[in-house]
Amino acid sequence: MKIIMDLCVVPIGVGVSVSKYVAVCHDILEDAGLKTHLHAYGTNIEGEWDDVFSAVKKCHEKIHEIGAPRITTTIRLGTRIDRDQTMEDKVESVLSKRN
Repeated sequence: MKIIMDLCVVPIGVGVSVSKYVAVCHDILEDAGLKTHLHAYGTNIEGEWDDVFSAVKKCHEKIHEIGAPRITTTIRLGTRIDRDQTMEDKVESVLSKRN
């Protein structure tokens, strides 16, 4: 099943800056062949359910491996079975309705 996910992974106990941990996770998502869009407070991901969740698990494993003792993650996701829809489709739909 195809999903679109908004993922926010926050390492805890690593200091103020978490960008190096976010970069590691972003690399994992791209290496998994997932379509991603990095934004200021997370990453949008498009792909098959199992592929996306497998990559999220790898993000957690790697972030722990490189020093984060704790991680908190927020996930929002949607599925749709009536038609294919991309991240761009969703954005374009909203923008087309603006005055």
